[in-house]
Amino acid sequence: MEDLNITKVPNLRFPGFTEEWETKKLADINIINPKNENLPFSFIYIDLESVVNGRLLKEERISKDEAPSRAQRRLTKGDILFQMVRPYQKNNLYFDKEGDYVASTGYAQIRTLQNSQFVFQYLHNQKFVDKVIERCTGTSYPAINSSDLGNIKIHYPNSLEQSRIAFFFELLDNRIQTQNKIIKGLETLKFTLSNKIFSQELRFKDGSGNEFSGWSELKIGDILKIGNGKDYKHLVHGDIPVFGSGGYMTSVNSYLYDGETVCIGRKGTINKPMYYNGKIWTVDTLFYTHSFQYCIPKFVFHLFQTINWLEYNEASGVPSLSKTTIEKIKVKIPSIEEQLTISKFLSAFEQKIGNEKEILMQLKKQKEYLSQQMFI
Repeated sequence: MEDLNITKVPNLRFPGFTEEWETKKLADINIINPKNENLPFSFIYIDLESVVNGRLLKEERISKDEAPSRAQRRLTKGDILFQMVRPYQKNNLYFDKEGDYVASTGYAQIRTLQNSQFVFQYLHNQKFVDKVIERCTGTSYPAINSSDLGNIKIHYPNSLEQSRIAFFFELLDNRIQTQNKIIKGLETLKFTLSNKIFSQELRFKDGSGNEFSGWSELKIGDILKIGNGKDYKHLVHGDIPVFGSGGYMTSVNSYLYDGETVCIGRKGTINKPMYYNGKIWTVDTLFYTHSFQYCIPKFVFHLFQTINWLEYNEASGVPSLSKTTIEKIKVKIPSIEEQLTISKFLSAFEQKIGNEKEILMQLKKQKEYLSQQMFI
C-alpha cells in the first residue's frame, strides 16, 4: 500500500514554508505524451543516446522522410523527457530550447502546469526513479509504459516553494555543468599540447636554456617488454588490484608484476592505456609492460595516449591487439632528460584534471544528498 504512512513534508525546507505537501498521481497534474501536431519538414531528433544524465550531448538534424518511426514526440520549451527504457540510467532531460525538436517514443514527454523545473528535479530524484524501477517489466531492457508511469504518486508543495526548490537545484546543476566544462577544456588542452609535443612541434629546453638532442625512431619492442595477463580465479581475496581491459575487477593476494607499468588492452577496450605503479595482476584481456630501455614508464604512458590503437585492430568483431603488432609499431623517443620534462609537464595536467573531477564528484554527491532531503 503506497504512501499510507509517509510524512507530508520533506526533511529539509527553506525557512517560512510549513504547509504539508499535496499528493496526486503524476498523470493527474501533468499531461503525459500530449498529442502532437504534424512533424516539421526537418527537425533535431533526440534519441535515447542523445541525453546523458540530464545533458543533451548530441543534436543532429534530420528530415521528416528519413526519421525513424520512433520520432513522434514534438517538443515545446519546458517539456520534460523521462527515459522509460532502463530508467535507472537517469538520462532524463529538461527541454529549454527553441526550435524544431522531436524526441523518441523511448521517452515519456511530460508537460506540466506546475513548475516544470521542480517536476523535472522530482522525476530525476532517485526516490522517484526507484518507484519507476519497481514497476518496470523486462530484464535486459527493463521499461515502464506511460500508463504505469502516470499512476505513480508524487508529492508537491505550493507554487512558491516549488519555485524556490527549482531555482536552488537549477543553480546546483549550472555549477555541475560549469565543472564539466572546466574538465572538458583541460582535457582538450592537454590533448592538443600532447600532440604538439609528440610531433615535436613544441619542444622544451634544458635547465640551461639549451635545446635537447634530437629524437630517435625505435620500435616499441626495442624499448620495453610486454607481459601477458593471466587468470586470477585460483587466488584468494587480498589487497592487490586485478585489472582487465575494462578497468578494475577485484583484488587478490598475489601479483604478476611489481613496479611501474603501462597497460594496454589485448582485447576489448584497446585504446585506453593505463599507468600503474605497484603490485598488480592483469587478466588475459590486458597486457602489462616491463623491462623499459631508453625510456621511463610515465613517458611511455603519455606516448601511448597519442597512438591510435584502433588503427592496429586485428579483429572484425571485438577489437584485438597482439604482442607482435604492438612490438612493431614505430615511435620517436627523446633523451631521458627531455622525457622527464615532458612527463612532469603532462602529469601536472593529469593532476589538475583529477582534482577537478574530484570536485565534480563532490558536487554530484552534494546534489544527491540535498535531493533526498528536499523531496518526499
